[in-house]
Amino acid sequence: MNKFTKLSLLSAAVCFGVTACKNDDTKKETPEISKVVLKNHSTTPVFLKKLSGFEKIEAYTLISSADEFTNYRFGGSADGVGMIKNPNGGYVMFVNNEDNYAVSRVEFDETLKPVKGSYALNSDGGQWRLCSGTMVTPEEHGFGPYYFSVGESNVEAMTHKIDPFQSTVLPNSTSRGIPALGHWSGENSVPLNKNAYPGKTVIVMGEDASDATGGQVAMYVANTGDLTSGSLYMLKRVDGVQKETDMTVGKQYDVEFAKIDNHLNLTGAQIQELVNPLKAIKFGRVEDVDYRKGSAANAHEVYFNVTGQDASGDNADHSRTVWGRVYKITLDASNPLKGKLEVILDGDDKTGPAKEFQNPDNICVTQNYVYVQEDSNGYGTETHDAYIYQYNIATKELKKVFELDHHRTAPDAATYNVNGLSKFGDWEYGGLIDVSDVIGIPDSFVLCIQPHTWKDDKFAGVDGGSKRKTEKQGSEVVILKGLPR
Repeated sequence: MNKFTKLSLLSAAVCFGVTACKNDDTKKETPEISKVVLKNHSTTPVFLKKLSGFEKIEAYTLISSADEFTNYRFGGSADGVGMIKNPNGGYVMFVNNEDNYAVSRVEFDETLKPVKGSYALNSDGGQWRLCSGTMVTPEEHGFGPYYFSVGESNVEAMTHKIDPFQSTVLPNSTSRGIPALGHWSGENSVPLNKNAYPGKTVIVMGEDASDATGGQVAMYVANTGDLTSGSLYMLKRVDGVQKETDMTVGKQYDVEFAKIDNHLNLTGAQIQELVNPLKAIKFGRVEDVDYRKGSAANAHEVYFNVTGQDASGDNADHSRTVWGRVYKITLDASNPLKGKLEVILDGDDKTGPAKEFQNPDNICVTQNYVYVQEDSNGYGTETHDAYIYQYNIATKELKKVFELDHHRTAPDAATYNVNGLSKFGDWEYGGLIDVSDVIGIPDSFVLCIQPHTWKDDKFAGVDGGSKRKTEKQGSEVVILKGLPR
């Protein structure tokens, strides 16, 4: 995900800190009056410019690396995120500090003021760069609660499973990898809503890889809550065509998920050797994944970003997207292993609505919209700082919501642009999740921001692990009010 090492929230439910709303409302309950007060809790400014039509959105900084708590400082490159109510009162938020190889656990009081922080995983436990994440809950997914934190930039990386309320049971240097989900240079592992396929847990995963076999869309299927003995699959076209750019906007392609036999005994490298025999589609770096909210039927609509890769090396033949795409899979209502695949936005089409795309990365899907977040791959021809786009599912209209504010001309420019002014696209977004029903305020979202040129020696090695002692980037988490869902 991170453009500086591109070798290779959902985030979760509207109701429980994933980008979902409860699809199983069977009874009405008296709404609880929220005690949350939305305001800045950090001295760090919000690094966002609101664009035309979205000026009324409110934005506040929840936490940043400038804030220091007892024995804790928030790490850099905030990426995947999930939030859940704390049964003891207040809220708990998990954030992947991507380049720290660590996972932050931040506690908030009932007003949403941060009061305590710790590292659920340090770099020894995280092991790999940690990208997107998902808060899994019984209410939305049928099992949990767990926070899934996904490793990348290594073919042997895995998805970590963390209990949000028992984070100290294991040392933070202990890996929580889930073998049954396989080894991938992953981006996110997203369980569908529990009612999409009753009695089943269906997890869709993206692989951020740009090598000869490209990135895959994977799926894990098991009985509800079974994270040990299910089956693992890779996405393929029924006709066996593996070339990504053979697909174009406006067409649907029959797809199915091909089984990876004996996957529990396979390394990541061995799984990659099966891409060609299984005829899996070779995407140019699959990034974040999410599904549509609002009903069990909507959850059959799965959206994912492919960030793209430069037209050289394994993509010298332009077989994969360069500037990025957004795809939609409509899964068969009775069988998650079959469906229709379509390109809904294509950044390589310079006459289309996504003509300004600079490598979409994170994605957040609500009932009515797809929010697409950019992370430039650093080709050197970028023309703007990273945007967040809003795609209207019903009308197919694409709008720009935010552009990152690098503070290049502000009095504090030197603080956030260390070693000279940052270039277009040097900064990126992390996870965007809908927390409306978590905190009881409609149209509320949490957004992670990675200002990569914000560096300070006091940020070095804040996770306490041994692998990333010199990592000294800062980052922030902001909360938004008024973003339509």
